[in-house]
Amino acid sequence: QVRLVESGGGLVQAGGSLRLSCTASGRTFGTFSRYSLAWFRQAPGKEREFVSAISWITGSTYHSDSVKGRFAISRDNAKNILYLQMNGLKPEDTAVYSCAATNKGRLTTVREEYDYWGQGTQVTVSS
Repeated sequence: QVRLVESGGGLVQAGGSLRLSCTASGRTFGTFSRYSLAWFRQAPGKEREFVSAISWITGSTYHSDSVKGRFAISRDNAKNILYLQMNGLKPEDTAVYSCAATNKGRLTTVREEYDYWGQGTQVTVSS
């Protein structure tokens, strides 16, 4: 079993930056080379959408077009922490951001393929 806990959300002005963290406990990802982790977000009245994903072992990443060039996903294998550095924030980035994990062995943008989810952290960007 894997437990994911997000932190780092808050209120920021447009153009500002935030860094989200997701601490993983339970199984250690280093023992399971097939794990990938991702960030998703859900704005009020909208479906949850993919943001970024990373392979825990290789570090390969993938970002959605809406955040490419502004957001960066990374991980600290030793501490079992996933990060999302968000720069150049826009009001349309306002959402609840959740981290997720899958052992499917590949990077995927499909939320149904993720087995474990955190509770989410609110990010609000004011104009």
